[in-house]
Amino acid sequence: MQNTSEQKLADALAKGDRQAMKDLYGLYSGYLYTICSRYIADRDTARDILQDCFVKIFTSIGRFRYRGEGSLKAWMGRIVVNESLKYLQKAGRTDFIVRPDVLPDVPEDTGESPDIEHIPPSVIQEMIRRLPDGYRTIFNLYVFEDKSHKEIASMLGIRENSSASQLHRARAMLARWINEYKKKTGAS
Repeated sequence: MQNTSEQKLADALAKGDRQAMKDLYGLYSGYLYTICSRYIADRDTARDILQDCFVKIFTSIGRFRYRGEGSLKAWMGRIVVNESLKYLQKAGRTDFIVRPDVLPDVPEDTGESPDIEHIPPSVIQEMIRRLPDGYRTIFNLYVFEDKSHKEIASMLGIRENSSASQLHRARAMLARWINEYKKKTGAS
């Protein structure tokens, strides 16, 4: 097996190489911040959590097992997702039982996904960040982490149909915001 740059970086980190720590931060901090900010809407809090994640990455690098190119990036991504979920749970922001009288107004599902081709990714990211915590968490786990409703339910301690319902509402809310943005900006 050839020794890839990712594997070399992981080996240097395991030896406590400070330059490797700086290199890792420089290479992956933007990517990992994006993951964190998908779950944590407040930018300052997301940055704080990301710093905690880097501490965890540096202190637990000895448990990382190289499994091919991309495995270090994936391993760090899982840490960020898990730490973000822990923060939401600790902060009491994963209450997925929503009273009907406080549900956000969401349109009926037309079965169609809105066209987002001409909408900047940063705008889509901001729309996702505006979702209520529960909706955003389930949307991210389902869409970006490719988790099933069964896996999400197990991770969050909810029922599968609650996960499906929250995802449906998140998608409907995003569809409404996308359509409003397109009307406002003329994006088509």
